[in-house]
Amino acid sequence: MSQQSFRELGVDEPVAAALANRSIHTPFAIQTLVLPDALAGQDVLAKAPTGSGKTLAFAVPIVQRLEASDARPSALVLVPTRELAVQVAGEFEQIGRARGLKVAAIYGGTSVRGQSAGAKDAHILVATPGRLEDVANRRLVKLDGIRILVLDEADRMLDMGFQPQVDAIVRRLPKERQTMFFSATLDGEVGQLARAYTHNPGSYDAQLPSHLELGETEHHFVPVTADNKVEKLVELLQAERGLALVFVRTKRGADRLVEKLSRHDVKAVAMHGDMGQGARERALARFEAGKVSTLVATDVAARGLDLDDITHVINFDPPEDDKGYTHRVGRTARAGRDGTGITLVLPEQQADVSRVARRVGEVEQFESHGMRVAPKALVYSGRSRRSKWGSPPKRRKI
Repeated sequence: MSQQSFRELGVDEPVAAALANRSIHTPFAIQTLVLPDALAGQDVLAKAPTGSGKTLAFAVPIVQRLEASDARPSALVLVPTRELAVQVAGEFEQIGRARGLKVAAIYGGTSVRGQSAGAKDAHILVATPGRLEDVANRRLVKLDGIRILVLDEADRMLDMGFQPQVDAIVRRLPKERQTMFFSATLDGEVGQLARAYTHNPGSYDAQLPSHLELGETEHHFVPVTADNKVEKLVELLQAERGLALVFVRTKRGADRLVEKLSRHDVKAVAMHGDMGQGARERALARFEAGKVSTLVATDVAARGLDLDDITHVINFDPPEDDKGYTHRVGRTARAGRDGTGITLVLPEQQADVSRVARRVGEVEQFESHGMRVAPKALVYSGRSRRSKWGSPPKRRKI
């Protein structure tokens, strides 16, 4: 059966034309699955990771179902991070113009009153839970006109400790509404939350392959020592490539690594939680525009990054666990493009990192560098008691 077009899925001409103006002509799998029910106003429960095209799966129906004369705001999209709020709002703005709709983003790190003024005039509100609860408690924005609710990356919101804020916000909304719930997993607490917030939803699974092949992703594990680790990173960054996202464990480590790279004539910018929102946005804008081809970030700062042009993810510091590896490497090989994930491995980290190599089928590549793979019985998903990768990340309020 041939691939359906947006028009064949029920998208009207103005919105389809707005997509075409962005060279978006063919729906992704998640969009093909979700759009018919979402356009009809039905609740949606979708298992879909970052990079699957899920933003348009809910943005297109919202834009099509709202009118310029509707209450402001009429649609609410909750997201876990500031960066994702900005990116999702940008997606809405580009197609919302086709129907005269206004969009506003609310997130921490900027003026509450400045953001709330824009929210009052917006049809579509994209917000992080903590800031939106604050704004709502101050009565700076009304939520009683919301008739479409989206929870995007719901699993990440729970991981970051946002369920109390999400629950408080949902209690403010009309009970008669359309709810769309998007998450990379629907197990445990996330599944319970999904069932509590949706009513007879259409359920869909658009998961990427479980073995981490996000598009066509190459996985490399490179042995290093404390003395040559930075030099090896410089070598990798100076090779021919596109945008590279480099992960480090700490905020101070991000700033220090940027300084060290500059001494090797590698231009890079840092992004971490201690930076003001304006500084983070400027760093991300320079990176996204290609003015600086290397972004050094912590896990917290990089949550929600949704850029299609990242060709390399480099773990300067290995992730905390297998799940962390999946989220990091998932920032490349987006929208069908190829990508590369590279992990630098110190001698004392080899046993722990080898479990990831085994999971992605790269044991031979791992061993070809002279590194030892831990016995299979000791390799499992989750954290080893003897792990030397550091303490579990603290939850951060964004």
